[in-house]
Amino acid sequence: MALIKSVRGFTPQIDASAYLADNATVVGDVVIGEGCSIWFNAVLRGDVNSIRIGNHVNIQDCAVLHTLYEKSVVEIGDYVSVGHNVTIHGAKICDYALIGMGATVLDHAEVGEGAIVAAGSVVLTGTKIEPYTLWAGTPARFVKKIEPEKTNEINRKIAHNYAMYASWFTNPR
Repeated sequence: MALIKSVRGFTPQIDASAYLADNATVVGDVVIGEGCSIWFNAVLRGDVNSIRIGNHVNIQDCAVLHTLYEKSVVEIGDYVSVGHNVTIHGAKICDYALIGMGATVLDHAEVGEGAIVAAGSVVLTGTKIEPYTLWAGTPARFVKKIEPEKTNEINRKIAHNYAMYASWFTNPR
């Protein structure tokens, strides 16, 4: 069973339809929307400020979400995919964005709708990533614009697949 812990008077609010892996950790001022999946060893630490996760978001294995005390929050829109080993620290991730494996997104950065942050990238504090663009590198830099149809197809497929994967654990055959 996932570790769900209250701290400083805040108890995580998790929609009943969300899937939390057995060793996921959700602490404090965290709200998780419907149809989300929080995978193995993921840590959502809302102890020092708030974390808000929209609907149908997947937070994959070993991802860490955290904030700066009284200075930054994590906001994640709907149908977002957060890859394995990602760190999101006090940033905003808009609908249908994809954060690739091992990427880091730092405080006050914003990843636009349908944008892709490539695996291993580091998005520096305060960076604004435009919608439907690909960013990569350390530090992350603009690579190219992506046709909305293409990024929507890729990002939506991944987000929807994770709902199917979660069903394997919640409705085993």
